[in-house]
Amino acid sequence: MLFLLETVVSGLLAGVMYSLVALGFVLIFKASGIFNFAQGVFALFAGLALYDFIADDGWFYHMFGFVLPVWAGIIATMGVMIIVAWLVEFLVLRHLVNQEPIILFMSTIGLAYFLEGLGDTLFGSDVKPLDIGLPHGAVDFLLDDYNFYVEKLEIVAAVVAAVLVVVLAVFFQKTRIGRALRAVADDHQAALSVGISLRTIWVIVWSVSGFVALVAGIMWGSKSGIQFSLSLIALKALPVLILGGFTSVPGAIIGGLIIGVGEKVAEVYAGPFVGSAIENWFAYMLALAFLLFRPQGLFGEKIIERV
Repeated sequence: MLFLLETVVSGLLAGVMYSLVALGFVLIFKASGIFNFAQGVFALFAGLALYDFIADDGWFYHMFGFVLPVWAGIIATMGVMIIVAWLVEFLVLRHLVNQEPIILFMSTIGLAYFLEGLGDTLFGSDVKPLDIGLPHGAVDFLLDDYNFYVEKLEIVAAVVAAVLVVVLAVFFQKTRIGRALRAVADDHQAALSVGISLRTIWVIVWSVSGFVALVAGIMWGSKSGIQFSLSLIALKALPVLILGGFTSVPGAIIGGLIIGVGEKVAEVYAGPFVGSAIENWFAYMLALAFLLFRPQGLFGEKIIERV
């Protein structure tokens, strides 16, 4: 029972890490109706920028001769992500107002490849260890007293994810900007007709998504280093969204927890019977089952369109 509990807790904490990436997808989709394929690359780019500001082997140090403290590096990276959001609106989104969703989706695929190439050009492709002072290793008293392994960094990620969910839920439901974001997602032309500035709204939501991507980049970078495979985390976030619902902020967390626990338990207990590496495909099979029986996810909005 202790081993099963340890497996479940490990899965829950791994699911939180997936959820941090999935939250960015939910933000963009909820506020603009766009599935942002570039969200994983956003997390990668934010992590690369932060590392460059605080490390002594990046272009920032070579240009100015000093590095920023961690808190200043985070602020500077947020500024970079706001600039990226403005450029995305100025160069891409403003030209695609009221276009079909598939066109907007394809534009984010192009954006993903562009940002990944830009990150490689600016920062290099080698793995960069990110250390901003977050705790690592096992929780001592659980390991010493109960022989129970829990990673400190993943507990920090769980707390951060919980705070983000509360803040974002209040932002969307209780603020004027949040209501405007939902109006834009429903109908671009209708939002424009009542005086909502589409340009401003898109810059805001992509900036907020950039902040969430920065948080995800910090957590994943602290765990395994900033590396370009981080952009592939977006593929694992997709089944998380299918389970939780593309429009639900809490659903992104719940979906991540289900995926995390499911793949860990399946790998440990079903892996010996069906073959190893079950973690690589379990999430997608579970998402396929949800698409068959509940395509809107656990907490997503059921949309009925007249055709």
